[in-house]
Amino acid sequence: MIDWSRIDTVLLDMDGTLLDLYFDNHFWQTHLPRRFAEAQGLPVDAIRDDLAARFHARAGTLDWYSVDYWATELELDIMRLKEEVAHLIDVHPHVTNFLAAVRAAGKRIVLATNAHHKSLTLKMARTGLDPHFDAIVSSHALGAAKEQQAFWQRLREIEPFDPARTVLVDDSLPVLDSARRYGIAHLVAVKRPDTRQPQKHTGDYPAIDDFSQLIPN
Repeated sequence: MIDWSRIDTVLLDMDGTLLDLYFDNHFWQTHLPRRFAEAQGLPVDAIRDDLAARFHARAGTLDWYSVDYWATELELDIMRLKEEVAHLIDVHPHVTNFLAAVRAAGKRIVLATNAHHKSLTLKMARTGLDPHFDAIVSSHALGAAKEQQAFWQRLREIEPFDPARTVLVDDSLPVLDSARRYGIAHLVAVKRPDTRQPQKHTGDYPAIDDFSQLIPN
């Protein structure tokens, strides 16, 4: 799938790519609505549609991914609620073997995520993946989500990668589309970001079942 002799830089998404998206889906779709309903003194069914509409309105923006934005918007301690279900945070199969093999092959490994720095800190603490990366970059530090061209422009200013010799692995089609528009030559999608959900549509991008399919020889 990848000719590793043509790759210098490996850009990796976190949620749904390296980590099972089940944690995030469960949190936003089940746990947070339940806790918000309790705080409002309402049945969860009464507020679920309202929350979904609020989330949809901010999709693809930094606000959608921001712990602080939703803490203010919903008047809830979002990080405390995330910690209540943090035991669900899990690494996808073969990720650590892949990261070790890519490091052994001499490639630069950059975690490029839309996750807010507070969520990022929680997940790195739970998984211990952070030593595998040469750099960890959150879109919040760059002031633009990965769906926007400004993200890649600003990322390249601090990580001077050659788009022609860079691979991005991501579970989001809008992000992959944005990276393609920017000129990143090697793009790989993830078929099952949430292991408890069916495979998702991956467009015309080459896609993996798990990271064993990308491990360099």
